[in-house]
Parts: sequence; structure tokens; C-alpha cells
Amino acid sequence: MTTITPHTEMINDLLKLAVESGVSDVIIKSNKPGYVRLAGKLKPVDMDPITCPEAEAFVVEHVPRVFKQKWDDEGQVDFAYSADGVGRFRVNAFHQRGLVSIVMRHIKSTVPNFGQLGLGTTEEGLIKLCGAKDGILLVCGATGSGKSSTMAAMLNWINQNLDKHIVTIEDPIEYTFQDDKSLFQQREIGLDVPSFGLAIKAVLRQNPDIILIGEMRDRETFETAISAAETGHLVFSTMHAATVAQSLTRLFEFFPAEEVVQARRAIAGTLRGFICQKLIPTMEGSGRVPANEILNADATVRNLILEGQNEKIQGLLESSGDSATFSFNKDIYRLIKAGKVSKQDGLKYSPNPQQLEMNLKGIFIKT
Repeated sequence: MTTITPHTEMINDLLKLAVESGVSDVIIKSNKPGYVRLAGKLKPVDMDPITCPEAEAFVVEHVPRVFKQKWDDEGQVDFAYSADGVGRFRVNAFHQRGLVSIVMRHIKSTVPNFGQLGLGTTEEGLIKLCGAKDGILLVCGATGSGKSSTMAAMLNWINQNLDKHIVTIEDPIEYTFQDDKSLFQQREIGLDVPSFGLAIKAVLRQNPDIILIGEMRDRETFETAISAAETGHLVFSTMHAATVAQSLTRLFEFFPAEEVVQARRAIAGTLRGFICQKLIPTMEGSGRVPANEILNADATVRNLILEGQNEKIQGLLESSGDSATFSFNKDIYRLIKAGKVSKQDGLKYSPNPQQLEMNLKGIFIKT
């Protein structure tokens, strides 16, 4: 029987309380009590402060051996941690002002479906994108916006409906899939392969139909995704970007100015769609509901990208009748009319509140 050290037991108790309360994140700052994020709001936990030696001892005890040198050299590290009887957590440990801090996110064991995420009519657009035979699908949003859950729900739909070989590269694995109609190979950085770069270089030799790359983090990753898409693979990934327009801009930032024309051809040829997401407090205040902005990169979108007319894409998002192309304002308008979010919160989270205000008055601009 493994002996649990006092610092691990204390943090496990905090994690157990968090999971039982439906908390998404646990934040530990040396010499402070634990903090949790519940429905997007930060709250302190009634407990004794966690000292810096206790926080550091927890990291040293549980960081995988392959990452120990990284922690010693760089003072920050990402890894996965499993607490018996509680669950799995994504961990980021780092130093601030010479003290150790830890942020832990609960990795839910059950893969969600579209209905459980409360996506409503957005589900139709996501299913349409799931049917793409190749190309790149990007799920975008800020940290904590539910990107991973939405992407997992899309893969879950594929698993239940299509026979595909799916290889995931994650840091760490967020959802564990059970093979249904599809076959999953899930590789975790640090446990199954030493580095993200090595996993990326090997993935095309593993005969996948679909590749999940945990995050589109740099040019090398994006170029690998383009190569995979051009050779008949469907690539899922996430990006930290708030809107479709910002997401598209981020893709071009991977390339130097002298390669923009080449980048336009590559992106226009491989991009299949963006799914951007944010979470808005529900009307009753007991949780949050997703609002989405989705772009289906059809022939019109691809031509605009190829011609460098990215600014016209926002007009398509506002005016399209396609179930897989609509703006944040369209989705927030739907949520307000359905009584799921308040007008006040809808306007607060809208990227263009003046336009949404006009929409709510029945005024729509034709583009």
C-alpha cells in the first residue's frame, strides 16, 4: 500500500472538494488557502494556507521523471496528475516571486456529447463539419471557454457514427475515448513520447484518418497540419483566439511577410472551418452556456482567403443562411430570445454589442 504524504493528502482533499462542487479549476498560491473557479468566478476555500515547501514537495513528488529536469531548469512545468478516487487533473506548476504556485484543471472522465454541452442548434453545424473528409478544423477561444469539451464532443460523434483511425497528441490527455466505430490511439507528451515535436514528426507514419493536435502552438505544428490535410487527413486542433477574424489573423502570423501569398494558398486549400466559443452565465445564474461563432470554409470563403479579402468574412458570418456559418451575435441573439441568457450578459459578451442591440430591436443589416 502506497503511503500518502501529508502535503499530497491535503491537496487531494482540496481536489475532492472541488470535484464534488463542480469546480473547473483549483489555484494554489504559496502561503494562501486554495482558490477555486466555480462557474467562472474565483472563490477562496476555507482551509489552512498551503506553504511554499508543501507546494514544492507536491510538484517534486508527482512530476513525471522526464519533466524533472525541466522543472529544475525552467521553474515551470505541465503534467497530468491522478488522485485516487477523485480524478485526473491537468497541472501547471510555476514560480512567482520566488514561491511555488500550482494551477490544476479537472479532466472529466466521461466524454461529453453535444446535448450535454447545451449547444442547441449549433449541433447541426458541428455535425456538418465533422463530416469533412480532410483539411483542418480549429476550435478557438480563451482559456476556460470549453474548447476541449466541444472538440471532444465532435470526436465522440465521429466515434459513434464513422469508422476512423484517430491519433491524438495531447499535453496532457484531457478525455479518454473508448473505441466504438472508430479506433483511438491517444499519446500523452511525457508519458508516451518525450516531446511534442517528436510526436508531430511521427504521426503521419501511424496511418491515421483523423489527427487531434492538442494545440496549434507554432509554425512547425501548423505546417505539419497542412501536410497532413494535403495528404487526405482531417486535423482537429485548438487555438487561443476570440473570434473567427482573430483566428484567421493568428494563422497568418505563423508565416513571415514574404511568404504571405504562399500561406494564403496553403490556408485556403486546407482550412475546413473555425469553431470559436465563449461561455456566458445562464439566466438563473447556476452555470454557463456556450455561445459560438462558426465558419464553414466553403468555396466562397476559400476564394476570399486566396484573394487576401479576409475582412469580408465577417459579413458572411452575419448574413449566411448556412447552419455551419454564423456570427457570435447571431448565436447570442438566439440564446437571449430562448431565455437562456440575459440581455445584459449577452451584450457584455458580444464582440459587437451595438449591432446586437439593433438586432434585439428587430433591425438587421443586410451585407
